[in-house]
Amino acid sequence: MNSSNDHSSLSIFDRFNNWIEESITVKLGSIGFLVLILLIPTAWIYDLINERQQRSEEVIQEIGAKWSGDQTLSGPVLVVPYLKQTTIDKGKDGIEVQEHVEHAYFLPEQLIINGTVEPKILHRGIFDAVVYESKLSIQSQFIEPNFSTLKIESKNVQWQDAYIVLGITDLRGISDNPIINVDDSALLAEPSNKIGISVNKHPDFSGTSVLSSSGIVAKLNLESKESFKGNFNFNLNLKGSDRFDFVPAGKNTLVTVSGPWTNPSFDGEFIPETREITKDGFTASWKILHFNRPFSQQWTEDDVNLSGANFGVKLLVPVDQYQKSIRTSKYGVLIIILTFISLFLVEVTQKLRIHPFQYILIGVALIVYYSLLLSISEQLGYNVSYFISSAATILLISLYSLSFLRKMKLTVLLSILLAIFYSFIFVIIQMQDYSLLIGSIGLFLIVGVLMFFSRKIAWYKGLPG
Repeated sequence: MNSSNDHSSLSIFDRFNNWIEESITVKLGSIGFLVLILLIPTAWIYDLINERQQRSEEVIQEIGAKWSGDQTLSGPVLVVPYLKQTTIDKGKDGIEVQEHVEHAYFLPEQLIINGTVEPKILHRGIFDAVVYESKLSIQSQFIEPNFSTLKIESKNVQWQDAYIVLGITDLRGISDNPIINVDDSALLAEPSNKIGISVNKHPDFSGTSVLSSSGIVAKLNLESKESFKGNFNFNLNLKGSDRFDFVPAGKNTLVTVSGPWTNPSFDGEFIPETREITKDGFTASWKILHFNRPFSQQWTEDDVNLSGANFGVKLLVPVDQYQKSIRTSKYGVLIIILTFISLFLVEVTQKLRIHPFQYILIGVALIVYYSLLLSISEQLGYNVSYFISSAATILLISLYSLSFLRKMKLTVLLSILLAIFYSFIFVIIQMQDYSLLIGSIGLFLIVGVLMFFSRKIAWYKGLPG
């Protein structure tokens, strides 16, 4: 009776203040508002990870630029100059016939490339870049060019100036003088920054999409077409970084590449016909026919683009902590919501009062976790940093929650829940192919558990006083 009289004697302001403090709906609304506020620093963490990843990529590009960039091998291509006559009508002065030199280009009938790649890891600070040294044996077989199909008269062909070119993306990668053999004789090779062909860069590369190819040039020193010998052998030692691509220049192209690297990625327009990856390295072989490529076997135009058929191997760094950290940070809001719901259910079922400021501090700890994860992963790798960061965050929140939960049993329960949450996220990150399936099943079970534990809550009654 006295309680009723005391309650009726309260002012409207006091009653409203009591309703704010005791209403479950208001409490849920305030928790939702806190989650929205915490989305702001969560976005900052995501930007921080992207910034560190960009910095890592910049350092890797700098290392590659000083060692030698990614390499694309195109050719060999036989180039034969010829005279072309052009008729110019000068009106009253009559007709003038001018001659100028143009070039005809021919690709080999058979191209066989056997190569070994020796990767190396170069370090700059906390960042790693993979580079390689390769040894290539290139065998090419040309048939005698048929100029009639190009509508070129044989008398206009300048065999004495014919030469062969091999396109190489970055000439700084040549570590020894290239040896070009024609039967029993050797040709003198010279570098050139413009060899008359172009190749497309792989779309994964940064920068421009079309690269004017440099390479090596060797003059054939022919006296006539009778002295042309179509078998050319190249021995080439080439350095590069990140990836090694080939252009299927032969009418039949056979490429075999091997190396002691356990994380290769076979990229480009063609996958290997055969490949083997073991703990000691990899071996991959490609067989490409001229039917499979989008360029012809011979042409006369300058700067023809040998694009659309590149293939090769990319040497992947075994651990990409930035990609995993980005994926982990995307679950940050989920962890915050699940933790806050767990605290709220404890608050309602155990008749406790948890202040919004305490929710905020716990939310901040859950966000700082991702900064801790990123910084440690740059030093120790993702898996170790995930364990350290998770353990440290769970310990911090558990010790702090003991001050307001007041019962060791409840604190241990909260710690177990946090451990389950972080373990669940770790499993999702590790199993990329099944992450959607596992995540969906896990969230379904979590919703079911929440329904079970909240089924007896009197939602229209106030919080405990």
